Amino acid sequence: MLKTVLHKSTASFEKQYDYDASYMHQIIDKSKGGGWRLGLLPILSLYRGPKAAKDVWAGAALASTLDADCGSCAQLIVDQAIEIGVAPKELEQCAKGHAETPSDCGLGYLFAQSAIAGGANTAELRAEIVRRYGEEAAVAASFAAACGRIYPVLKRATGDVAACAILRFGPETQIAAE
Repeated sequence: MLKTVLHKSTASFEKQYDYDASYMHQIIDKSKGGGWRLGLLPILSLYRGPKAAKDVWAGAALASTLDADCGSCAQLIVDQAIEIGVAPKELEQCAKGHAETPSDCGLGYLFAQSAIAGGANTAELRAEIVRRYGEEAAVAASFAAACGRIYPVLKRATGDVAACAILRFGPETQIAAE
């Protein structure tokens, strides 16, 4: 029964985002407990904090995901961010390596990159997120920085290795993911 529910939920997710979640189905089939825990990950990874700080979350999630992936997981984050109203151009600038702190998306992106690398400016970037949107936004950006890498790592660890892809930011805008 639990496996059926998990498979149906995963299939719905695949359809909604045109995303191949074969590795998720594999985990569900091989480990009911693992599948259950996988189903709970979005509670943490999709915690976006205050609605006004959605761009900070998106930037942090994109930076973390791109750190571990250059394919479908990165595209999924782009699609989810656009779905909640993040400007595609902001996401594209970050993915091209042109993130800047005046942009909320850029701030989140640079914060996640610094947190992942143990950068000296992590505290400064976190303080700027807090100044703009409060502690809750900093918590959401921290979750995004930590969680964006989970799914790509799970995909590789379960043997689902995919090639890099072209990231699409709109009908006419795309770049090669690196």
